[in-house]
Amino acid sequence: MCGIVGLFLKDKALEPQLGALLTDMLITMTDRGPDSAGIAIYGAEDTSASKLTVQAEDPDTAFDGLADKMAAALGGKVTLTRNDTHAVLQVPAGKAEEARTALREIAPEVRAMSFGDTLEIYKEVGLPKDVAARFDIAKMSGTHGIGHTRMATESAVTTLGAHPFNTGSDQCLVHNGSLSNHNSLRRKLQREGIHIETQNDTEVGAAYLTWKMQNGATLGEALEASLEDLDGFFNFVVGTKDGFGVVRDPIACKPAVMAETDQYVAFGSEYRALVNLPGIETARVWEPEPATVYFWTHDQAPNPKKKAA
Repeated sequence: MCGIVGLFLKDKALEPQLGALLTDMLITMTDRGPDSAGIAIYGAEDTSASKLTVQAEDPDTAFDGLADKMAAALGGKVTLTRNDTHAVLQVPAGKAEEARTALREIAPEVRAMSFGDTLEIYKEVGLPKDVAARFDIAKMSGTHGIGHTRMATESAVTTLGAHPFNTGSDQCLVHNGSLSNHNSLRRKLQREGIHIETQNDTEVGAAYLTWKMQNGATLGEALEASLEDLDGFFNFVVGTKDGFGVVRDPIACKPAVMAETDQYVAFGSEYRALVNLPGIETARVWEPEPATVYFWTHDQAPNPKKKAA
């Protein structure tokens, strides 16, 4: 099961509504996966700072003094803004990945949810409406975002097991399906220096794309390569700092639908996730083809590419 939603805004006038639109889309997908949920929001970039979003089971204790400890480790100013069990650490620009590494030594009880310049990920165990409400996602603005409501089939129902997964700066992924070669691929990626936190096959998919992009691939090229290197069945929706991508495996047994207008591109596991979007009645609506990569960036036109099954 599991439910995926994604929204890439072309129209800046919609940016204040991003959180509200994504929240509505995700709640509609609740019955596809009621055990946990998460949303990734790509917000405005602050050129003077980067972000590390973190989570703790006991935030009152874990977040106390954390900013000062991180500042000492990074050699620069760090501020902490708490949001329920999560917090966003503003760290010196360009030091988000260094901050994630330092966090594991300074506060191992605090978990990194995401790192980068614009990305914030909020995820917890529970129904989508409850998870979204506790973080006030509906009030968040941004340029694009993705969300996931999970029915755990391959790992425990935990916060770390929830989607989205972030394995590279400003890059995250949600997944519906199952990968059969994730254990061997996990070992390979770890040998290549890619940090993987969980046993979830989806995190391996995210880490694979991170590895490909670190070695010079674009998002579109990385998604194309996944069709050759990943075994199993999957729908991937991926976010990067300025992009949004979708790919389905050659069999395409998991449901998916997309819609595009002059204002946005949207993805949903089912059409009912899209019905409340503005202008949906005049949108181009289609089912993404198998083994086809679709990706958009804010500085170029849509670029779907077909791969042979």
